[in-house]
Amino acid sequence: MDETVTPEAISRVHRADTAPARPGIDEPLTTASFARLTGDIVASISRVIDGKPDAVRSALIALLAEGHLLIEDVPGVGKTMLARALAATVDADVRRIQFTPDLLPGDITGVSVFNPVQRQFEFTPGAVFAHIVIADEINRSSPKTQSSLLEAMEERQVSVDGRTHVLPSPFLVVATQNPLEMEGTYALPEAQRDRFLLRISMGYPDAAAEALMLRQRDTVNPLDALAPVVSARQVTAMIAWARGVHVAPALEEYVVALAQATRSHPDIRLGASPRATLQLVRAAKVRAALDGRSYVIPDDITALLSPVFAHRLIANRSAAGGRAGAAVVADALERIAASVRVPLAPRP
Repeated sequence: MDETVTPEAISRVHRADTAPARPGIDEPLTTASFARLTGDIVASISRVIDGKPDAVRSALIALLAEGHLLIEDVPGVGKTMLARALAATVDADVRRIQFTPDLLPGDITGVSVFNPVQRQFEFTPGAVFAHIVIADEINRSSPKTQSSLLEAMEERQVSVDGRTHVLPSPFLVVATQNPLEMEGTYALPEAQRDRFLLRISMGYPDAAAEALMLRQRDTVNPLDALAPVVSARQVTAMIAWARGVHVAPALEEYVVALAQATRSHPDIRLGASPRATLQLVRAAKVRAALDGRSYVIPDDITALLSPVFAHRLIANRSAAGGRAGAAVVADALERIAASVRVPLAPRP
């Protein structure tokens, strides 16, 4: 999985995306088969990530909603482990990028190198050419390097020297970052944060889970025992299936009302973008599908409101009153959720 990225490797990845269907494996999805596949993924990841079911579900929602996942927490609580466990469950091309202060944009996107034999420039792809890209400690490199992922995350392509190179599908960036108060970190630009569908935190494990970790991982790395449970082609089919989950017009209006409320709230300087509105609906569809439903309910939206919106919002300094900006945003979102009328959307 961690082979050197070459043009031949890219070609192989794209061939895998367009490979013919395999009887008995790539059959059309149903509610039951979707639930079975997602259950297998969750069970596999949970063998490594103990006692964090919400974090595991969030990672799966990001993958199937065609978004990207930002995991923010202190070092040592399993951020990278979750990203690697998710990658290990999918039989796809995986790359890991360790972000450091000396990392260059070309290391991520690729560069054009002159071939003296052919007497022409040839594109050497960077580490972003994979189905799943683990951007480890993304806020330890400069904003210029961080921004090299912008085009890839939004348009699923990179442009180098006037030429556009399409990335494989599915494509997911799982980024980890440390809190900004820690040494050697750079704040992600607003445009970069807006590219992430979800931002989650791992938190410390409870005492029982931590004791179990000590017993089970003293001499064995649990990642070594993980095997892929779905293929990249199956993930693509699952993404398409989740897109078909029904969202009533009343719920669409509810999402728009929530987003507009963030833009006019006195404590918030920068509200949710239209991209955030679209991604909240996509994430709600996947959440509904994970729960075995073919339609979205208001609970799907309210449960995802903070993970989808909070990292995109910027608090007014005048509203902080000595509180951290994150606390102001969390309080504002709670009041917005309570003030916007929840519709009674009928089932399809």
